[in-house]
Amino acid sequence: MAEFHSSLKIRKDALIGVLCGGMSSEREVSLKSGRNCYEALLRLGYENACLIDVTRDIAKTLTDRKIEIAFITLHGKYGEDGCIQGLLDILEIPYTGCGIKTSALCMDKEFTKRIMKTQDIPVIPSVIINDPDQLKGKEPELEYPLMVKPVCEGSSIGMSKVNTFRELEKAVELAIKYDTHIMLEKFLEGKSVTVGVIDIDEKTIATPILELRCKTGWYDFEAKYTAGLTEFILPAEMDDNITEYTQNLAVKAHKAVEAKGITRVDFIITENEAYLLEINTIPGMTDLSDLPAQAKIMGIEYDELVGIILNSSTYRLFFDKNLLLSKSAYYSDSEK
Repeated sequence: MAEFHSSLKIRKDALIGVLCGGMSSEREVSLKSGRNCYEALLRLGYENACLIDVTRDIAKTLTDRKIEIAFITLHGKYGEDGCIQGLLDILEIPYTGCGIKTSALCMDKEFTKRIMKTQDIPVIPSVIINDPDQLKGKEPELEYPLMVKPVCEGSSIGMSKVNTFRELEKAVELAIKYDTHIMLEKFLEGKSVTVGVIDIDEKTIATPILELRCKTGWYDFEAKYTAGLTEFILPAEMDDNITEYTQNLAVKAHKAVEAKGITRVDFIITENEAYLLEINTIPGMTDLSDLPAQAKIMGIEYDELVGIILNSSTYRLFFDKNLLLSKSAYYSDSEK
């Protein structure tokens, strides 16, 4: 895919709608991300930025408020899976981050794995079931312990770690509440780490690696969003070679799915390998979120990171000249 460097700038008086909340199970986290990004935009001088809690009337809201740029901080279903991106494309409103295809693919853990395999990026063995009845009288092909995951959910919602068939049945009953497709994945002992990937102008760079040491046994929803339940090691205590290798895999994965703006790529690091778990296309931006902390230790403060994300909205205009003609929120370096 063509490299892209936009000379377009965003006017300080542009009508920027920070989309947050929404209708997914990650609503509360999204509200926190949205509030933080909104306040950062105001500090950056975008005086007409506004916070929008997304409902089923979002198309009317965006039209009525004459929003010129959508800053997406929606997590999970309808926000991170390509739905809101498709709506914004129809409304011809530029938006931050990844497009429809990338968002949809990365929301689906199974399809993410399929793409990673084509790029020789290691993934953990797993199987998919579509109905709890598939388990009746039949042990899974994989050895315990297992992770049970809704295929299209985030923030570890609906996930469980199981050691027996009975636990597996209960875990599937929980997961099926969130998705009709359930992934059974081999549980690997190792370091839980995450790598941020940031597009800055023509460069795609990896952040320092963050290691997550959880008091809950694995990085579940409670550990992610409850202060004190996870020890964050930044940078991760890893050998230089495996560090560089993992960062390179994160950038390779980001490019393989044609991501734009920022992503956060999660891995399990064993003694001699880095296994990709998932790619998050709209990472959290809360006070406890990983990416802002990773960016900070490489010299990118929170507000600057928000500015980088905002600038990713120029990507679609770069490739759609007709869209640009109708957008007054941007100007080029050549304009006086």
